[in-house]
Amino acid sequence: MARQKGIIKLEGRVGDLSFYKSGGDYYARTKGGVDGDRIKKDPAYARTRENGAEFGSAGKAGKVLRNALKGPISKSADKRVASRLSKQMLQVIQADDTNLRGERTVMEGDLTLLKGFEFNKAIGLESVVTVPYTVSFDRATGDATVTIPAFDSKNEISVVEGATHFRFVAGIAAIDFANQSYEVDVTETADITYGSVIGLATLLQTSLTANSTLPIFMVFGVEYYQSVNGQMYPLNNKESNPLAMVLVDTP
Repeated sequence: MARQKGIIKLEGRVGDLSFYKSGGDYYARTKGGVDGDRIKKDPAYARTRENGAEFGSAGKAGKVLRNALKGPISKSADKRVASRLSKQMLQVIQADDTNLRGERTVMEGDLTLLKGFEFNKAIGLESVVTVPYTVSFDRATGDATVTIPAFDSKNEISVVEGATHFRFVAGIAAIDFANQSYEVDVTETADITYGSVIGLATLLQTSLTANSTLPIFMVFGVEYYQSVNGQMYPLNNKESNPLAMVLVDTP
């Protein structure tokens, strides 16, 4: 591997040389490794093919989940959330004790391993929301609720510099990984001012089709805003917005 110098930086392949960018720097390297056709056909690379198939399945499953809950995720996700979620999905697939290696699936794996996944690695939900909220889901009705008891926003919700208000947000999705389709519902509270005490329990209610036969995923988080002349503006620093997978319900 060699670092490119000069004004003109190259990306792509020229003959046996590959030019690429990594971490803000430009590099060049010669073509190497095992021939692709050999990996596809040689029995010696059976494990490689199996691992590749399952890694690909994990990536597709993670993308479907991210697309389903794109609304809340887009306001909180860190830059590596796709790769982190794929890694977690791979663990789900590897928990499949029914199918053979290379043929294991998300649906036959342990989807509950996704519970607790943080979409923003910079800040965890539990470090921001210290009030003891509860999450419930009724598959028979399709209704889901995040219940937040009366709380002191000044002491039980982390303060973010520049923020004057915040909102709780919740999203729920029923996902068909095989067909890469989903049903989703997202809701959020009204703007809550720092320093105010919520007298009654705050409810975030979402709903899906009753008696769904699909796995259900629910996320919950906080979004910060700044009030300027009566208009709410989301903070540009979305690293302050936590979002976590708080419920996974499998049929």
